Amino acid sequence: MQHLFSSQPRLTALLSALIVAFGAPAVHASSHREAPSIAGSPRVDGTDFYLFRSYENSRADYVTMIANYLPLQDAYGGPNYFKLDPNALYEIHVDNNGDAKEDLTFQFQFKNNFKNIKLPIGNQMVGIPLTQAGTVSSPNDAALNVNERFTMNVVRGDRRTGTVAAVTNTATGSATFDKPVDYIGTKTLGNQAAYEAYAAKHVYSVNIPGCGMPAKVFVGQRQEAFAVNLGAIFDLVNAPVAVITDPTLINAAAVNSIQDKNVTSLALEVHKSCLTQGSESVIGGWTSASVRQSQLVNPNPPSGLQTSTTYGGSWVQVSRLGMPLVNEVVIGLADKDKFNASVPRNDGQFATYVTNPTLPALLEIVLNLPGTAPTNLPRLDLVTTFLTGIPGVNQPAGVVGSEMLRLNTAIAPVPFAQQNRLGIVGSLLSSGTDFAGFPNGRRPKDDIVDVSLVAVMGGLCVANGNSNALGFGAACNPGAVPLGATAFKLHDAVDQAVVPLLPGFPYLNTPNPGSK
Repeated sequence: MQHLFSSQPRLTALLSALIVAFGAPAVHASSHREAPSIAGSPRVDGTDFYLFRSYENSRADYVTMIANYLPLQDAYGGPNYFKLDPNALYEIHVDNNGDAKEDLTFQFQFKNNFKNIKLPIGNQMVGIPLTQAGTVSSPNDAALNVNERFTMNVVRGDRRTGTVAAVTNTATGSATFDKPVDYIGTKTLGNQAAYEAYAAKHVYSVNIPGCGMPAKVFVGQRQEAFAVNLGAIFDLVNAPVAVITDPTLINAAAVNSIQDKNVTSLALEVHKSCLTQGSESVIGGWTSASVRQSQLVNPNPPSGLQTSTTYGGSWVQVSRLGMPLVNEVVIGLADKDKFNASVPRNDGQFATYVTNPTLPALLEIVLNLPGTAPTNLPRLDLVTTFLTGIPGVNQPAGVVGSEMLRLNTAIAPVPFAQQNRLGIVGSLLSSGTDFAGFPNGRRPKDDIVDVSLVAVMGGLCVANGNSNALGFGAACNPGAVPLGATAFKLHDAVDQAVVPLLPGFPYLNTPNPGSK
């Protein structure tokens, strides 16, 4: 597909169709506690998925994938903090031929090594009640009472029946990796610079069987990178219309309500040639988490770590995340658990939620703006862009409609300082050249909330014009968008671009400490 980008006018015309396309089904950009069942299982709750060409110096030919789990962590949450589930399977899936089935899956499994550190108390040796027995500065530090470790496999083909191979450390050949302990606080782990130096010791160069280029992997706690006015949004969008339609009030009228939270990231950087297939440059990606089907609670658990439950049976998927916040604000409450258990190739069962979305109507009600929802029902424009990608931009040949993030790996990355926080939307509106961001994948800086608000209230049809310039159908025109140009001014008053980030892998910032 790379030849499609040889002409800047052609590129601009094609990407105009993307103004807000992939954001269409969502209002925000993450998936925190989005379904009834997963809300009770935070350790396997996928919250965000990032998929982008690496913009770190000398890493432009690599693709970074970041899967976040375990949402809304309060940094002070001791004494156990936020260990991932050793009885779960965490996965990042890649479809590289457009058939809505995984061709590559990167699997992560965790093990908590309990050392049972004891202290002499009188004439007895007694186990301590904490995760740590002193200061910590190195992997598997002697002071860690519980050391978290993980293994990683690559599966080619079906995630359960395909060919499985272990990913190994290029330096040692080991297939087991240490995970840094969460940022307990500055007395245990030093200041933020010290913690980041400690975390950096857990960034591994790895060999992926079948890939001729070494990759990188990091698993550990990070500062929440998603910016949103979360409380106000779920409180019936508790903000004046005059505020959320005035772009000059971004960063002035609200604060990022979750910047003091942490999250756990599974970050992987792989050479793009190891992810694509043949001449197809577009890849699709999504994440999942699965648990064992059988869980038996022991009324008399033995001594040890997490001994109260016995697990067995096959893996059962309980979390799924591709495009942001689909399950949170698009899928109806009755089908949220079903969506989390589903796979992309079966997404036709959820099509009504996209063709006849309730979100515009809900915004009419909560903002007291009757008659402002787009009228071009069924929203076939959203179906086209959401389920297939845009032809000539990030739609793979022979695509099967399905929900996932899609990235055209032929589009070069843009350095962080030059990135437009609105991705392709912002570049088109400003005659810029940043076409490497959302909805062509998703970078940490991309302000998905604002782009998505524009989309859901009809921005795509305003861009389509009265001549069906973008090919979304004659019914998708400015007359179907009561808000008109005001749709392009919508925002949540919080700016994604000011969230602190790292300049390179793993990109997400040092976590907040439990104490200072």
